Amino acid sequence: MFTVKHISCMKISKTLFLFFLFITLYACKEGERKSYLPASIGPINSLAVVMDDNLWKGEVGDKVREHFAAPVLALTLNEPKFSINHFPPKSFTGTTRSSRSVLYVMKDTLDLAHIKTDLYATPQKIGVIKGRNNQELMENIEAKAAEMIQTFKAVEIDEKQKRFLKSLNKEGVFEKNFGISIDIPSVYKVGRQEDNFVWLDRQIPKGTANIVAYSMPADYFKSDSTLVRDIVSMRDSIGKSYIPGPDNPGKITHMRTEPAFAPHVFATEVAGKKAVEVRGLWDIKNYPMAGPFLTYIINDKEHNRKMVVEGFVFAPAAEKRDDMFELEAILKTIKFDLE
Repeated sequence: MFTVKHISCMKISKTLFLFFLFITLYACKEGERKSYLPASIGPINSLAVVMDDNLWKGEVGDKVREHFAAPVLALTLNEPKFSINHFPPKSFTGTTRSSRSVLYVMKDTLDLAHIKTDLYATPQKIGVIKGRNNQELMENIEAKAAEMIQTFKAVEIDEKQKRFLKSLNKEGVFEKNFGISIDIPSVYKVGRQEDNFVWLDRQIPKGTANIVAYSMPADYFKSDSTLVRDIVSMRDSIGKSYIPGPDNPGKITHMRTEPAFAPHVFATEVAGKKAVEVRGLWDIKNYPMAGPFLTYIINDKEHNRKMVVEGFVFAPAAEKRDDMFELEAILKTIKFDLE
């Protein structure tokens, strides 16, 4: 015999069942939606900027260009951080929505700035800037540009790494010499190998892209106050020992840090270890050759050393942003403690 209590329990059970059924179906729908997102597209370091023409041509567009098309540090030519493709909102349809990095700027009743993930494609990052007037739009761009640039750059680094992981160099020189691994595309070949120095390079249009690695004593850098000077001294001594320049009768030629420009030095983290990032220009002493370099000096306490990995490009009168970006993506794959 059923009582009111039994009937109430049945009603509650039915309600709970329907609730969980709804949640399950919703989750499945969400999973299906995400699983059917197309793969994102676009050249490395391209940015789709979606905003009305009148905003793009005015002060708001100028503010976007000021940050997102600012010159990359330490290149021999002025090259923008991103190659920008502008789309009016009505044109942002179809495959253009699958752009990997997107900046959306629009006037709205809301005043906000945030980043969305995988909205139309995957992987995808969309920076959203809204404001009630031009002033609010420009203030939000100013406030969030650095974070958005960092986010876009991270998704571009990941994409670049995915592309070259398909074909890697198998020579294992970093494992043999330093007990580390770096994912090097197979187009890079070992050009020089010593006990504490490895140099790989590859041909690029009008020049070469290069990767070098070596270690320094753990206590090589004595003081923060002399850090930049010590970095220059380190690079110059390595260049003198291992990276000679072309023959120039009666002259000593070798790579060094361009003496007219102090390098930019930043604290960072690489492979979970404290490090410094160095960006600057190199040249050849007594010979007219120069180009950009990127160096990571990694504090490898476990092995009582500073592990140094560097990428540099020689390509006179040619754009170098994307080649340097590839080198950065490669160097950031470094892994320690392989044994």
